[in-house]
Amino acid sequence: MEKEEYIRVGTTLYKLVDQPKLGGGFVRKRIVWNNETLRQDHGKDFMASVPKYNGFCTLPDHMNYQPVVANFLNLYEPIDHEPKEGTFSHIEALVSHIFGEQYELGMDYLQLLYLKPIQKLPILLLVSEERNTGKSTFLNFLKAIFKDNVTFNTNEDFRSQFNADWAGKLIIVVDEVLLNRREDSERLKNLSTTHTYKVEAKGKDRSEIAFFSKFVLCSNNEYLPLIIDMGETRYWVRKIEKLQSDDTDFLKKLKEEIPAFLFFLQHHTLSTQEESRMWFNPKLTETPALKRIIRSNRNKLEIEMAELAIDIMKQMNIKEYSFCLNDIVTLLNYTQVKAEKSHVRKIVQDIWKLQPASNTLCYTTYQIDFNRPNYYSDVRRMGRYYTVTLEQLSEK
Repeated sequence: MEKEEYIRVGTTLYKLVDQPKLGGGFVRKRIVWNNETLRQDHGKDFMASVPKYNGFCTLPDHMNYQPVVANFLNLYEPIDHEPKEGTFSHIEALVSHIFGEQYELGMDYLQLLYLKPIQKLPILLLVSEERNTGKSTFLNFLKAIFKDNVTFNTNEDFRSQFNADWAGKLIIVVDEVLLNRREDSERLKNLSTTHTYKVEAKGKDRSEIAFFSKFVLCSNNEYLPLIIDMGETRYWVRKIEKLQSDDTDFLKKLKEEIPAFLFFLQHHTLSTQEESRMWFNPKLTETPALKRIIRSNRNKLEIEMAELAIDIMKQMNIKEYSFCLNDIVTLLNYTQVKAEKSHVRKIVQDIWKLQPASNTLCYTTYQIDFNRPNYYSDVRRMGRYYTVTLEQLSEK
């Protein structure tokens, strides 16, 4: 029978146990224990031999891991791989499949996870409507590298107020993500850039910790897996193609190459430099898959407004269009698009980020030419008008 292990952290006693996992192996757990039970099992003098710590801390480090720091027990789990020079052709193939033409960026992403675990990184979203694309293999590969510092959450876990089981992890994975509520999106964005976070467990007071987790999300929905607004730079969206072949031992081969891969990451020179709070220049991680989701999140009124303004500029051969809110509401209503002034104002100010003229001034705008119903004629008016350019709307 193995020797039973106990620790005391602060004033709380824990028993260390190895809990069996469904797929084989064990996971180390701390179970709150009772002082009297300890005395009954091991005698009154046993408590003196139990290691004692002032409290918990969470300090991620893969190169120089310390289990105890200043008599605080480190909750971050060690990874037991021993880097060793060698080849890793299967890992290269996986990274190439997931990141495609952004292969070097993908390698940088993995290297930053390993060497700079507290560095903020983009929310990585892998999408594909097809099955057998390798998304789950990539998630399991991350788990194989970083072990218990990767946690798999459901959409409900992410929404729960109780977050103590995932708030101190390096990577939070949500497979089959569907966070299509505005509050989900805002929470995800805030978590991806925050440096501290309130941890809450059932029956315990909330406590503030340093937050360094990265999010890796997967979805079979290429259009509306979550809400991403125009101009958002915190997401890196990759559309994953279907695998050409199916190797049932592929994950096993990946795991065997991890020591060689980590050796490579230790000695590889990053292809990028830190250019934003999430390391990468946002232009580098902008993809057609990201733009597709942004377009899908647009509401119908905004699309109608943009198409109307573009139509006017093209017909009148101008590069910018000036208008007051009443101008565009009138035009929209004439084309059978129901538009309220308050909704138009929200799109113009909050989504298009336009500011009105500082004073009431004379401007040229356009109205339906009633002699030619599908054409426009110019008209001079006074007001605090907005101006949008053809280039701005084309980008949107």
